[in-house]
This record gives sequence, structure tokens and C-alpha cells, in this order.
Amino acid sequence: MAPDGGVADRRSGPTQWVPLAIIATVASALGIALGLLIDWFPIAASEQAGPIDTLWDVLIIVSVPVFVLVTTSVLYSVYRWKMRPGEEELDGPPVHGSTRLEIIWTAIPAIAILALVSYAYVILTDIEEAKADALEVRVVGEQFAWSFYYPGAGPGGKELLSKQLYVPAGRQINFSIQSKDVIHDFWVPAFRMKIDAVRGITTHLRVGPKRRGDYAVVCAELCGLGHSTMRSTVHVVEPAEYEKWLAEQVRKAEEAA
Repeated sequence: MAPDGGVADRRSGPTQWVPLAIIATVASALGIALGLLIDWFPIAASEQAGPIDTLWDVLIIVSVPVFVLVTTSVLYSVYRWKMRPGEEELDGPPVHGSTRLEIIWTAIPAIAILALVSYAYVILTDIEEAKADALEVRVVGEQFAWSFYYPGAGPGGKELLSKQLYVPAGRQINFSIQSKDVIHDFWVPAFRMKIDAVRGITTHLRVGPKRRGDYAVVCAELCGLGHSTMRSTVHVVEPAEYEKWLAEQVRKAEEAA
């Protein structure tokens, strides 16, 4: 017990933090390795998927050590300076703040956040860069279905309506997203890109499909009782196959007219 009736001062020396630092380092390394080994996402089917997945890995590498450091420090502090029997009515030792320490633990997180934000901004700006030969597709969401319109592709230069989304691989697609009723969210997990569909406004999403296949189109915004059924499919095909499909859709539209 301290002479003034307070709790004895239990300050830790530098050597007492060495085992803690070793544990934190090992835990951080294992956490980073596990985070990078876990297959978090579905197959990457767009040009945007690679940079976004890399951004995720960078966030894992930075955030795991921060989590381990904070958790380890808190647990050690709880163990080291917990109340002992007989100290229930006593005051803790007088502790004065450290301006230098406060500057350090404020500056380091601020610099880390600024670096991550800058990196994310560069990635998002790069993947959203528009290309001159982009294919225009208008996407309309309603409870609980998606409709896809190809401007100028139908008979007489009109829009061509399709309930299935077909796009050519290797060409940028400029999606114009709209809603007829409530807020929806157009999302293709394999593309890693999504955006809200809001009634009264048009949002835009640029994607460069690069891998042939069929991928799920889902609504990522709770939009009513049938939200879970609001699904469709995007078919990424070769350019020649896309032109063939488009010609077939035009022929059907002409026959229907």
C-alpha cells in the first residue's frame, strides 16, 4: 500500500513489455496470414475485382496488427492493474498524462488513416475511369425483379428490353441504374461493384467484365418481403456470341411488333 493510503504503484518496466510485444507480434503475423488465406470473395470476373481484392488485403494487413495491439494492451492492463483484495476502498496511484505519448498515439493512427484513404481513392478513381467504346445498359429495379434495356439496339433504334443481362467480355459496360418504386441496390458479387437504385434519379456504374460465365445479380438493399427473390443472371459471353444473342433478341422484338 502506498504511504498516503492509496493503492501501491505498479508501474511496469520496459522488460515487462517484451513478452507482451512478442505475443502481439506473433498474433499479428498469424492473423494476417489467416486473413490473407481465407477466400473471402467469389470468383473475380471483372477488371475491377483485382484492385478491389488487393485493397481488401491491404486493409487486412493494416487492421489486424491494430486490433491485436489494442486488444493485447487492454487485456494486459486489466490483468496488471486489476484491483487486489483489500483495495476496494482505496484510490489508485496518482497518474499524470504524457503529452508526448498522446501526440504519438494520435499522429500514428491519423497518418495510417490518411494513407489508406488516399490509396482507396486512387483505386476507386482508377477503376471508374470511363472508356470511349463502353456499352450502355439501363437497369431498372422494381419489387422484386430486374429489367435490362439496351438503348438503340431494338427495332427502329428503340430500346431493347431483356429480363436476362448479356454483356460481352473485354468491353466496359456503363450501367445506368434506376428504380420504379423503393430503393434497391444493383450488385454483381463477381464484379465487386454495386450501387443503389433510387426512384427519381439515375446512378451509374462502370464495369469491365473479363471472365466468361454466368453470375448472380442480386439486390443488396432490403426492399420488401420479396427482397431475397430479387435475383437475375448476368451472362458474360464472347463478343461474337453477344452479337448473335442481340440479333436474336431484335428478331423476336420485330416479330412481336
